[in-house]
Amino acid sequence: MYLSEQYRFYKLAYNLVAEDDFEILYINENGEEIWLEKCENKTSYVVRLIHKGFDWKNHLKKDIRIVFQKAKAMKRFFLGKHIEIHNVYISSHSPVDDWDILKKPMQLNEKNPMKMKVYYLSEEEKEVEHSRLQEAIDSSSLSISSEVLEKDMEERVNYYKSQLNYTLKNKENEAETVFSHGKPFFTYFLLGVNIIMFFLLELNGSSKSTESLIAHGAKYNPAIIENGEWWRIVSSMFLHIGFLHLFMNMFAVYYLGMAVERIYGSIRFIFIYFLAGIGGGLASFAFTTNISAGASGALFGLFGALLFFGLIHRKLFFQTMGKNLLIIIGINLVFGFMVPQIDNGAHLGGLITGFIASAILHLPRMKKISIQLTALVLYAIIIFGLITFGIQHNLNSPSYQLMKTEQLAAMQDYEEIVEATTIGLRNPDDLADELLFQRSYAYIKLDKVDLAIDDLEGTIQINDEFAEVHFNLAVLYYNQGQRHKAQERIKKAYKINPNGDKIKKLYEKIIDQ
Repeated sequence: MYLSEQYRFYKLAYNLVAEDDFEILYINENGEEIWLEKCENKTSYVVRLIHKGFDWKNHLKKDIRIVFQKAKAMKRFFLGKHIEIHNVYISSHSPVDDWDILKKPMQLNEKNPMKMKVYYLSEEEKEVEHSRLQEAIDSSSLSISSEVLEKDMEERVNYYKSQLNYTLKNKENEAETVFSHGKPFFTYFLLGVNIIMFFLLELNGSSKSTESLIAHGAKYNPAIIENGEWWRIVSSMFLHIGFLHLFMNMFAVYYLGMAVERIYGSIRFIFIYFLAGIGGGLASFAFTTNISAGASGALFGLFGALLFFGLIHRKLFFQTMGKNLLIIIGINLVFGFMVPQIDNGAHLGGLITGFIASAILHLPRMKKISIQLTALVLYAIIIFGLITFGIQHNLNSPSYQLMKTEQLAAMQDYEEIVEATTIGLRNPDDLADELLFQRSYAYIKLDKVDLAIDDLEGTIQINDEFAEVHFNLAVLYYNQGQRHKAQERIKKAYKINPNGDKIKKLYEKIIDQ
């Protein structure tokens, strides 16, 4: 009798795996309990098989409670959002007392609860219970035919048992292999380079100094467009603004880099890192005119690499890092949209190009030439599109033209300043006062005083609390002999900024005369 039960137990498990595409989650040491899963339409159908009988209904109820507890502990291994447990007992006899009430579907009293159905395949009820199980999991391959000679049963049992254990061992080996394709050599290398560059910045000015950042290779759009310094897209990946920025990014490089380098191998990892960093840098160039630096684009590219891994190894992904990774990406993107200082262009650009770069290289020992070539073409299109759009967007951007004037002022190219600010004033947004002020300064240097006065007066109409504007007007009016207007403007400048040395001196000169 015991051999016949073993045969039914292992044959049922084997058929579910071989014919119905269930995956093995767990086999206990003595091989008397097996957990299987199949996910369809966001529902995990979990079959728990146990070769064990119970004399009384209360003992069976106790085991059912234990199964619920085990299922909750194993929840992270289940792929589906909804979980249906089919709890199957195989024994020669049923509980002595009436246990039919336990056949009714059960569920825990919680949000999105696990559901359970119980089946008891005893000698008396095996056909009815087997049919009920077959219908519940929509299987057409299950069979309980016992037309096997007893002398052949042991051989069949050993075969089914060895096949199930072999399948589980292969699954475990595959999981171990997936995470052992490389050692984190380049992860440590990148950490070292970023830290060294940070201290070089600090020793040569400050990591928070705009001038120092530009001098050491930060992403500075005017230099990229006007001087062709496209290398800044790469160099900016190794610069960080302040210790907190460095710490947060290096913390992420360590954990994400370790995972990606182990999964993809060192060579693929470094290519993904740079391709994503370039994609993120160009997205920042295209959509953000501000000076920027940091490894964020490359880091989000590593997120993209892990998402591509999840696409290929979906089950393993969700059993290990999947849900937490998706939450972290979501939080970062939402936070990026909420905080203006964060370069969300670099984040999104890095995420997308990191995913595509992973598709170009694919996972170790896996080749999909059509997918890889498509991804390569798509990457090239994105890069070309970001460059083309970025140049046009920047040239039409008031903030870009304003930044450009700073570079032109250092070169004393005042004619170009007039041209740049005039372009910026076509769609000034909220920068009209700054643009007018910069143009008035260029007009002063070009000895076009009347035009300078017009721009300064226009600036006051927009922003009456601009002390420097009032001061410059006072100087121009005083030089023209318009003393009353000069007094009016210097009084306003002094009221706004009484501690400014230039303002204070001119105030004393004009008012006290």
